[in-house]
Amino acid sequence: MSTEDGERCGRPKEVVTDENIKKIHKMMLNDRKLKLNEIADTLKTSTERVHHIIYEYLGMRKLCAKLVPR
Repeated sequence: MSTEDGERCGRPKEVVTDENIKKIHKMMLNDRKLKLNEIADTLKTSTERVHHIIYEYLGMRKLCAKLVPR
């Protein structure tokens, strides 16, 4: 019996990469009124991942219909 985790099937988390974080940041700086759906459609990812990147990695929050740095 092993105490280590075995390999699991499924898709690895490839969405939260430095490249995608930079792309989202650049998009947000160009147009702060972008919607999560528009960004997700552009990058072909889920809105949950885009939300996670914006709020956790970029440290932005919604203020008066614009996403701004904290």
